[in-house]
Amino acid sequence: MTNETQVRTLDAGALKALAHPLRVKIFDLLAARGPQTASSLAALVGETSGSTSYHLRALAAHDLIREVEGRGTARERWWERPKGRIDVPGPDEMTSPANRAAAQIVTSEFFRLRHETLMAYLNRPQSEVPEEWREIGVTLTTHLDMTAPQAMSLREELETVIESAIERFRGQTGPDVRRVSLRAELFDLPTPSPAGSAPTVETVEES
Repeated sequence: MTNETQVRTLDAGALKALAHPLRVKIFDLLAARGPQTASSLAALVGETSGSTSYHLRALAAHDLIREVEGRGTARERWWERPKGRIDVPGPDEMTSPANRAAAQIVTSEFFRLRHETLMAYLNRPQSEVPEEWREIGVTLTTHLDMTAPQAMSLREELETVIESAIERFRGQTGPDVRRVSLRAELFDLPTPSPAGSAPTVETVEES
């Protein structure tokens, strides 16, 4: 396993350090846009550079981000996300109320930002997209009937494809290179109610 595909599971300390909407946003921007300074992040998130600098230091204290070696000055430091992926434990995996709350904040913010990015892509005017990129984007949704072993096998196939793409393209540079978001989701749906039984719906009549 390379540094690109290593997975770090966040411990309670790192999870609590990340459990702030602005820190999740900064963390996400460093992944999407590459190295940034406190000033450039401030412009992106609409905060002061003092505020972003404070949050950057909090993230760095738990090795969630790091300073870019050989770049920047004593007054203007550059920050980046380390290579590799992170695994954020879900709220149901936490044993204390504080840790569950932290996991809830981080998970909710990650998926809120993910949805925000998708909607920005869907609503972006074609005139703002380079011509050679206009047919690239795709969103696919389907529903399948599978057993648990079949779903696990499919998950492993998807992970293999994604890890191969990471190996081939991560860190690539050049005038024609753009950052691309690659997403994959696979999860079971709730078991439907038995035929003929409907969920109870409580209604309130207003007088």
